[in-house]
Amino acid sequence: METTPDLPIADLRADLHGNVIAPDDPGYDDARRVFFTGFDRRPAAIVRVADASDVSRTVNLARETGAELAVRSGGHSRAGFGTSEGGIVLDLSEMNTVEIDPEGRTAWAQTGITAGDYTKATGKHGLATGLGDTASVGVGGITLGGGIGFLVRKHGLTIDDVLGAEVVTADGELLEVDQDTHPDLFWALRGGGGNFGVATRLRFRLHEIDEVVGGMLMLPASAEVIVGLVAAAEAAPEELSVIANVTKAPPLPFVPAEQHGKPVVMARMVYAGDAEAGERAIAPIRALATPLADMVHPIRYPEIYEGPEPRPAVDGGTNVLVDGLAPGAGETILEHLETSTAQIPIAQLRVLGGAMARVPDDATAFGYRGARLMVNVAAMDESPEEGPEYKAWASGLATALSDGTAAAYVGFLGDEGEQGVRRAYPPATLDRLDQVKRQYDPDDLFRLNENIRPAKA
Repeated sequence: METTPDLPIADLRADLHGNVIAPDDPGYDDARRVFFTGFDRRPAAIVRVADASDVSRTVNLARETGAELAVRSGGHSRAGFGTSEGGIVLDLSEMNTVEIDPEGRTAWAQTGITAGDYTKATGKHGLATGLGDTASVGVGGITLGGGIGFLVRKHGLTIDDVLGAEVVTADGELLEVDQDTHPDLFWALRGGGGNFGVATRLRFRLHEIDEVVGGMLMLPASAEVIVGLVAAAEAAPEELSVIANVTKAPPLPFVPAEQHGKPVVMARMVYAGDAEAGERAIAPIRALATPLADMVHPIRYPEIYEGPEPRPAVDGGTNVLVDGLAPGAGETILEHLETSTAQIPIAQLRVLGGAMARVPDDATAFGYRGARLMVNVAAMDESPEEGPEYKAWASGLATALSDGTAAAYVGFLGDEGEQGVRRAYPPATLDRLDQVKRQYDPDDLFRLNENIRPAKA
């Protein structure tokens, strides 16, 4: 734990365009919360920056005082990296504008905007960038880690549509970064997370996507349905991306009462193409079992982000990138669900491939583009004290499904330390990231993340 009891709060307030919230201020308890409510940390200051100059001043203050610096976009980190005990939280949520060039099919987005708000804004023009699967996630966080969402097979990772960035580095300097200017930093930002600076704006490519076939299909879970769904999603055209949660049925109004608490597959999907072709592509998944709920139909793309989002106290989850489901994987998932004591245990299956896999491995810092499936294991609950138990359960299931690989997606790791970093990046990628880290953040100011510690020169 790092504490900074003597931060010059009054001077900081006078020097910024944004707001500074200190422990004695009204609204402090709300401001310090992140998505997972069990992280009960008390920062010395929460700085809601208004512009890049505020970001630079806050970074300089953290460097000069030695304060721990947490950078928060949407605050969805499984490890609670968006907050600090006694340090400074640089909160980007007020930097949430997007400038759209419909004819050029590009957009500049400030990194505090959420995926839902960004998609609504671009959707007014019938355009979209593939982000994650959750409306409230911050665009900065989801992008820098890679971004695996509803367009991953059709248009690749979020980082594959990043054309440029504005970044405040550890020395407080604002850099304009793209393929030709600071290309090493541009490479590292796309998959290397927040290790190298604070991205204040990102320039995205936009795709023509207006109406899609999408929504949620709920099926009773069996080993055959789980395996069949993955096979059908892999065989489908690249226009179809599927995110399937194998979990216990929640007591929602549209779920038959007799199914509550029993294993189900809740498959959220998007077919980014012709409606008739979409129905044909989804038909093999519908045919796996009699649906318990079928909400898949033609919708405008931004609607896929609508709906309630639970805010659990803790998620002891982890993930693994694999070539496919190993024999017996369906049974393994169902057996682990039965033993979990968490309120919401989930084995989430994201079928990959397509455009994501066609980008060369060394084009960005994202590791393991050839993985065909991501297994994201979650154990969410309102009891933070049970966190170690949930973490052990999730790790056990991920290991059982790993098919011998330790590869992982950095965006869905918990606090796994150096081991997690080595899971997320192949050795050659990690060596190159280390070189960039030494150049742009040699003292490791930006360390609240899946941290790439700069090796001593």
